[in-house]
Amino acid sequence: MVSVALILLFVLSCIVLRLISVIRRTRTRFSDARPTPPKTCSLAVFLGSGGHTSEALVLLSALDFSRYSPRKYIYSQGDILSAKKAVNLESLKAPECTSHPSVPQVHSTDATTPYTLVSIPRARRVHQSLFTTPVTAARSLITCLYHVTIAPLLSGHPFADVLVVNGPGTCCMLCLAVYVNRFFGFHSPKMIYVESFARVKTLSLSGKLLRPFVDRFVVQWPELLNDGGRGECRGWLI
Repeated sequence: MVSVALILLFVLSCIVLRLISVIRRTRTRFSDARPTPPKTCSLAVFLGSGGHTSEALVLLSALDFSRYSPRKYIYSQGDILSAKKAVNLESLKAPECTSHPSVPQVHSTDATTPYTLVSIPRARRVHQSLFTTPVTAARSLITCLYHVTIAPLLSGHPFADVLVVNGPGTCCMLCLAVYVNRFFGFHSPKMIYVESFARVKTLSLSGKLLRPFVDRFVVQWPELLNDGGRGECRGWLI
C-alpha cells in the first residue's frame, strides 16, 4: 500500500509540475519578443449567442480575411441564429464563397476550405439546475476535445492558430481542451479572451475564470483593470 501511495504521489506531483509549467509558459508567451507574424493565420472564434455573437462578429469584420484563413466558427447547439450571422458575414467579406447552405454544419479538415461551422453542446443551459450542470459540462468538454485534440491528430490539420472567445461559460470548455493539448505537447492555438463591451465595472464569470489562463486578456473599459490583475485595455474609447 505504501508503494502504491508513493507512486500515486509521484504521478500527481508530475502532473502538477507540468500544469504549472504550461501556465507559466502561457503567461509569458506574449510578454517576450514576438517573432515576425506569419503571412496567414488560421482562426477559430466562439459565438456565444446574442450579444456575445454580435460583438465577436464585429471584431472579425475588421480583419483581413485573406490573411486570417481558414476560419472556424464554433456555436452552441440550437443557436441557429449565430450560425446564420456567421454565414452572412462570410458572404459580405468573402463574396467568392457563394455556394453555402443556410446553416452549413461543416466539420471539414480541408485546409483550403474558407470557413467551417462547428456545433458543440452547451456547458450549461439557461436556468439549468446546478446539480445537472456537471453532466452537460462534461458532454460539452468531450465534444471540444474531439474537435481540438482528436480530430487534428487524425487529420494532420491543427484546430487553429488563434482561438478568440468572449463568453459565456461554454467557451471555458474550449479553453480547457486547449490546455489538454498543451499538457501533452500537441499543437494548440493561442487563446485570446475579449471581455464584453457591456462589462464596465466588473468582469463576467467567464472572464474571472479564464483571466489567469488565456494568452491575452482584453477588456474594453479601463476600470476593469483597477484591481491590478493581468490584462490590457483595447476599448475604442481609449
